[in-house]
Amino acid sequence: MVILISLGGVFEFYDLFFTGYVAPGMVQSGLFKPESLGAFASLEPLAVAGFGTFVFATFAGLWLGTLIFGYVADRFGRRQIFTWSLIWYMVCTAIMAFQTSGFALNIWRIIAGIGIGVELVTIDTYISELIPSAERGRAYATNQFITFLVVPVIAFLAFVMKGTRPFGLEYWRVLILIGSVGAIVVWILRRHIPESPRWLARHGRAAQADRIVAEIERKVMAEKGLASLPQPQALQAEKEGEGSLGEIFHPPYLKRTVLLSIFNMAQVIGFYGFAAWVPTLLISRGIHVTHSLEYAFIIAIANPFGPLLGTLFADRIERKTQIVGGLLIMAIVIVLFSRSSAPWLLILLGVLFTLAANVMSYAYHNYQAELYPTRVRARAVGFVYSWSRLAAAFAGLAVGMLLHGYGVPGVAAFVGVSMLVGIVMILLGPSTRGRALEHISH
Repeated sequence: MVILISLGGVFEFYDLFFTGYVAPGMVQSGLFKPESLGAFASLEPLAVAGFGTFVFATFAGLWLGTLIFGYVADRFGRRQIFTWSLIWYMVCTAIMAFQTSGFALNIWRIIAGIGIGVELVTIDTYISELIPSAERGRAYATNQFITFLVVPVIAFLAFVMKGTRPFGLEYWRVLILIGSVGAIVVWILRRHIPESPRWLARHGRAAQADRIVAEIERKVMAEKGLASLPQPQALQAEKEGEGSLGEIFHPPYLKRTVLLSIFNMAQVIGFYGFAAWVPTLLISRGIHVTHSLEYAFIIAIANPFGPLLGTLFADRIERKTQIVGGLLIMAIVIVLFSRSSAPWLLILLGVLFTLAANVMSYAYHNYQAELYPTRVRARAVGFVYSWSRLAAAFAGLAVGMLLHGYGVPGVAAFVGVSMLVGIVMILLGPSTRGRALEHISH
């Protein structure tokens, strides 16, 4: 189940991470000149940032998807929304690939981003509700290991396709289309993914929920060679009734909501501030544009290895410790990156930053989904996660302007301070390792 759900996330991550690798081709096509950007060029910071308008559009769409449409998975079910948000993304991204002006490109990027935002919230909710507490950390690490496998693929495709015109199209258009077409496979596989039994039970469909759980139990007994399973643990029941977004602004969830909202704004500045701009940052450190894509590909290979390492300790170390450790390493490494110019050292630091960022990533995706009850989990995760999208939209512009005015050291200071803010927020939150969702929700 985790593998199938993760395959859906593969194409969401493909879409998120191709941003930095299509940048040189898009800029070369003249799409980010003021005359091509239309209304976007009327805002001076956007015009100054150039390609930052596309980064801004990406995360503006993700913000709308997570904040405004985060509730749909609570209302209509995890499985249904997982499927239809994927279709939304495929169609809109395919249309975006054929746009010929920066303005139209950015508009379709916003619309496609809505589908991606809904999908990512649904995946986090889905996994937390399907996996037992003792295995939940490893499930999230496995999920992100699978999804991050696509990042070096994007980097490699961008490296080998740069300067070519496959099928008579600019290489970056084909790079975008590959992700859209590939997602069709996941849509076909969706029939093997069950609905969340917790969601079904909350909506009065206990018999259907019981059938799904019984089938999972049957498979576990067959795998383990058991005649029966241990008796279930007695749990404190969740509160009855329909949930609402307003519930997350009252105790005991208000503190969690505030901490996670601030944390999400802080962490994304480092995570996407580096990932989306790594080829450009390398160029700013004196690396030729062709070599920057080559080195970015080498750095990108590290992406899946952070979560892969995490499978060894994800359920042995408290989630908070994993998140804080990742943020601290990111803050230190980005400062060293800003002071270095030797290619081998830049690559090494880029790999270390990527490993730390991706350990932090799977741990916090797990952590925030655990802190809310089933009745409001998707909309709560959508709300707190939406702040990372909003922050990333403006962080893309800020990185562009800081790079222009202060170089890589300016970007490093921005990222480093943001990581420290994230650390403080997580230290103030509750612990969750090994605890059932029903216990955590109280």
